[in-house]
Amino acid sequence: MTTAEFGIDSWDENPFDEEGRVAKLTTALVKKRYSGAIDGTSVTEWVMAYNGETADFVGIERIRGTVDGRSGTLVLRHVGRFGDGVAKADLLVVSGTDQLDGVTGTGSMVADPAGKVELTLTTP
Repeated sequence: MTTAEFGIDSWDENPFDEEGRVAKLTTALVKKRYSGAIDGTSVTEWVMAYNGETADFVGIERIRGTVDGRSGTLVLRHVGRFGDGVAKADLLVVSGTDQLDGVTGTGSMVADPAGKVELTLTTP
């Protein structure tokens, strides 16, 4: 299991549909930095639908750096929900480059507000 912590460097969120009776829809461009078994930076684009104090979200993240000592980039798909001050998502490895080319796997993310990622990776 690959485990890392992350911090958010920037969060740029913009609504694209705000009709008063239904969920507010937004996108957010988020930059993070990782430490632990993942060492590097990332950029994520999330699409979110707010319903009161909760939000459902999907996103694509590209991590640049090293994962378990292997350098390259790793692209993850996020599907999750924010509620009660905690964001949780299921993750799927979409692709990798360089020493991470061919890596597959799944995992989870929790941010409350400190962040933690756990991935189970299969390497070629």
